[in-house]
Amino acid sequence: MLNRLFRTQSHSIPRSFSTMQPTKRTFSPLYNSDGNAAADRLAFVHILERLKTQKRTGWVDHNVPSPESISDHMYRMAVLAMCTSDTQLDVSKCVMMCLVHDLVETNVTVGDITPREGIPKSEKQRLEAEAMHNFVHEMLHNSPTAQRIEHLWQEYETGETPEARFVKDLDRFEMASQAFEYEKNHGMTTLQPFFDSSLPAVRHPEIQQWGKDLLAERKAHQSSMDDIEAGRE
Repeated sequence: MLNRLFRTQSHSIPRSFSTMQPTKRTFSPLYNSDGNAAADRLAFVHILERLKTQKRTGWVDHNVPSPESISDHMYRMAVLAMCTSDTQLDVSKCVMMCLVHDLVETNVTVGDITPREGIPKSEKQRLEAEAMHNFVHEMLHNSPTAQRIEHLWQEYETGETPEARFVKDLDRFEMASQAFEYEKNHGMTTLQPFFDSSLPAVRHPEIQQWGKDLLAERKAHQSSMDDIEAGRE
């Protein structure tokens, strides 16, 4: 059954890495239901396993040791959504949206397509919609659960509600946080584009403050490393 499920893919992050070579992917057909609801549901369970094992392409392309998976990224976003003090948000919806916003990237049809792969945005959107349709109708038989997942994903993609915009800002902040942690833990020196493509676009006031706090911590860490290096000279 698993051979029918996927097209191989990787999940990536920012946009402008002209010196980086994209992770190559091959494509195979979408999952086709054989009418067995139990088997189809298990197919969805198995495709979710890719959330735990699929590494995010941006980190892979930058040779980050042991890079995070898609689920690593989405899980921290979900917990961060619970940390907000914004009482105007539907926090439960935000948490669920965090957990499904990159779901289509577990599907072998899509992955996280990067601009340098030369795939037009309209084609990327088509592939993602096709993947979500496959989950909803072939695997989950258009059940209420499937419809909830689809509606949350569509709301995030449209980006018109406060919750969708908030989750998108969490996506940006989480990526910048991870970039700093790779700098700190692995001595990475090529990750500035991850900051440039994320924090300047944040619009939610609370997450803007989180971003400022993160950059202050990053600056202090860099100063500390400079002092250590100067002491060796």
